[in-house]
Amino acid sequence: MNQIITSTREHVSKFLNSHQGIVVPVIAVLLAFAFGMIVVVAMGVPLNNALGAFWQGAFGNAYAISASLNRAVVLALVGIGFVIANRAGLTNVGGEGQIAVGGIAATALCLTPGIADLPFGLSFLIPLVGAAFVGGIWGALAGVLKTRSGTNEVISTLLLSFIGTGLLYWSVQSENLLRQPMTSSSTLPESASIPMATQVPLLTGSYASPVTYGLPILLLLAVIAALVLSRSIFGFQLRSVGHNPTAAARAGISVGLTLTLALFIAGAFGGLAGGVMLQGEQYSLKAGFSSGFGFDGLVVGLLARGSVPGVIAGALLFGFMRSGGISMEMIATVPSSLVGVIQGLIVLLIAGAAYYLDKRTTP
Repeated sequence: MNQIITSTREHVSKFLNSHQGIVVPVIAVLLAFAFGMIVVVAMGVPLNNALGAFWQGAFGNAYAISASLNRAVVLALVGIGFVIANRAGLTNVGGEGQIAVGGIAATALCLTPGIADLPFGLSFLIPLVGAAFVGGIWGALAGVLKTRSGTNEVISTLLLSFIGTGLLYWSVQSENLLRQPMTSSSTLPESASIPMATQVPLLTGSYASPVTYGLPILLLLAVIAALVLSRSIFGFQLRSVGHNPTAAARAGISVGLTLTLALFIAGAFGGLAGGVMLQGEQYSLKAGFSSGFGFDGLVVGLLARGSVPGVIAGALLFGFMRSGGISMEMIATVPSSLVGVIQGLIVLLIAGAAYYLDKRTTP
């Protein structure tokens, strides 16, 4: 019997070690959801009502699924940017600010006279490219600060997020910038609606299932990012700098340029996420535009552990969870913040499991 138990433990341990990239997140998600259900019951809300509301908001109809996919696209863009920066040993926590400045740039370009008249889809592509470029500059600022003065990128990207969200608030409050003209005291502090020609087109062509072309754009960029990270010289340079910047410098790699480029690309993905949000869903710039997507995208990137497919999977999970949480709050009166608690618990469980497994495999 002891031999059977020992043999079973060894097989389970080998399976977990060889498949921990899949098994650990799945177990963490299941445990976190179980905890969430316990909290719902403790609140006195019927579990069937809460789960029904969650399902309705996430998967209940074509519109719910489309909204969840659109949210997942934004989270995945931020997450891929995080993974690229992390490959160089950097931690980009500035997704919130990069989304904000990307949204500002996209709005300004969409409202520029003549943009809506451009042919061949340029009317929506140019604002997206502009959003990505401005987000990239915002990320590169942290790279320059790190290479020139040694400023920790966690601090600089976080502080730049506060500046970015402040610029967003200023933009929608000032008529000299992007605020729509005030016609009465009830005019909201937001930009004018962008022209229809500058909106990201719908894949289905129907607002009943409004999945936008942001989805194929994401999938294309995800494939490119995965190939660059695994099969390109630049991907090798990122890994080299991330593992040992001193050795990389001795091998002739420009460490400062590589770090700055990594944060530029990460910021560009965040800025593009802001453009996709503005042009594909919200259609006007408002205070609170980024809505926490930058921080959720950061968590998605952390959970992926350097894997672009892992980012897609995590973004889908969090995108549908966010939609389901909103529905639970509206229908079953369960605070949507419970979804944030579940997300945090997933992170803690995966981090703890990874630490435990790494410690066991370390001689």
